Amino acid sequence: MADPRPLFDETLRTELRSTVLCWLATVDAAGVPNVSPKELFALRGDRELVIADVASPGSVRNIRANPAVCVSFVDVFRQRGFKITGTATLLAPSDPGFAEAGAELLRMAGDDFPIRHVIVVRAERVARILAPSYVLFPGRSEEERMRAAYDRYGVRPVEQAR
Repeated sequence: MADPRPLFDETLRTELRSTVLCWLATVDAAGVPNVSPKELFALRGDRELVIADVASPGSVRNIRANPAVCVSFVDVFRQRGFKITGTATLLAPSDPGFAEAGAELLRMAGDDFPIRHVIVVRAERVARILAPSYVLFPGRSEEERMRAAYDRYGVRPVEQAR
């Protein structure tokens, strides 16, 4: 019997909202892995993540062959994120539940992105992802980590309007 307890806490929700891309890992029938970025995704309830299939024939084909998936998202400046493992199902626009499951994705996509499927990931496990610097330099503040990442990537944060 599946565990009914919520897996998605407020920390995960907050970090996911500030993430631009998630990465969906799938495996084909021969066991060959594939990872691809996904731009449109949202949490649905306490145990589901929905992802838009806009241009993901490989991911769709792999999910049909093997529904086990892993989704990760990382804030590259804070150098932390989460990994969600679970089982995926596909909903096509003609399937019952597509509009309900994909409501947030359809809102996000607007007229810009046609959604060919909603990939519904039923989460089984959630784990924190931390860059090695968290282990190597545990005393560093978030601000120091972010400054180092800005320097490494050659970018600067946009000043907030006051």
